[in-house]
Amino acid sequence: MAEHGNGESGAVVTAGEGESNGYAIDNPGLPPHRPRLADVDEKAAKRSERQVATLFLLSIIGTVIFFVGYFAVARMDQFDDYFEGMTALRVQNTLLGVGSALAMLGIGLGVVHWARTLMPDHEIVEDRKPLRKEADRAEAEQIVTDVIDETQIKRRPLLRNTLIAAALLAPLPAVVLFRDLDTSEDFGVERLRHSLWAEGVRLVRDPTGTPIRAADITIGSAMHVIPENLREISGHGERLSEKAKSVVLLMRMNPDDFNEQIPGREDWTHEGIIACSKVCTHVGCPVALYERHTHHLLCPCHQSTFDAAENFKVVFGPAGRPLPQLPITVDNEGFLIARSDFTEPIGPTYWERGQTDPEGDFPA
Repeated sequence: MAEHGNGESGAVVTAGEGESNGYAIDNPGLPPHRPRLADVDEKAAKRSERQVATLFLLSIIGTVIFFVGYFAVARMDQFDDYFEGMTALRVQNTLLGVGSALAMLGIGLGVVHWARTLMPDHEIVEDRKPLRKEADRAEAEQIVTDVIDETQIKRRPLLRNTLIAAALLAPLPAVVLFRDLDTSEDFGVERLRHSLWAEGVRLVRDPTGTPIRAADITIGSAMHVIPENLREISGHGERLSEKAKSVVLLMRMNPDDFNEQIPGREDWTHEGIIACSKVCTHVGCPVALYERHTHHLLCPCHQSTFDAAENFKVVFGPAGRPLPQLPITVDNEGFLIARSDFTEPIGPTYWERGQTDPEGDFPA
């Protein structure tokens, strides 16, 4: 048997020997460079060039598909039939999604394939130079020239031209989408100052449209309600927009659970029945969770919490102001109706809220 620990085994490397500078293993250096097929075969390089150009052309085709879906397919609100509008909407969304994906994917795959097959792949080690106060302009220019030469963009115009075309067209869908977010004249907080609620408008269940009797609501219950005149709007898109502003959460509490009301709101409730906007004042998510014991309303998006017994004030979370309260009462038949519209803009707390009011309905 072999003896161990005598320091004479050939498998033991003693520190300080060879060129390792005290390390047990010498620096192996960089592995030898293995040329790619495109490095030694011009036909293979041309083939790779055509493949990269094809990917860039695919990006251009994707941008064209996006614009076809955007401009050629009619919008949903241009159809009288709901199902025809939904079919057009699906086709448009498919074209927009596929076109955007191809526009981005074509450029990305093309650049990656270009780098892997045509650009130099030599590993280079460069010692760090000491910092100098003034940059060496000639050296910097030479570095830029070397980078341009390595990309072969001068000697391969097909790549250059297709890349320029794809890069110029690819951002246009995003520009169009951002421009089309809102083209209306009343953009901003003004459109949120008024909803379909008005004096005498009945509160009805969503989606049945059934009027609500005050006597049918039990203490602790909560329901989602909409204005009765919403059904009078024929256009689907306009109806959805108005519904988004008019959705209301209706609850019934024990009248003794109410804390002191804000002056002027003493008659905004009816026998413990209270209503508020369902649109969170943080970023506009739907407030949908009601806890009957604490009378708290919770927005599931960012956990803003409002206290219905305290005029819907914010008790937790990032919301900047209470939920707007809808003044309600009952008509001669006992059905719940609105006393008026909301007395403040619904939705997120924009910085300009309250600064302008052309009709003079709200205090500044």
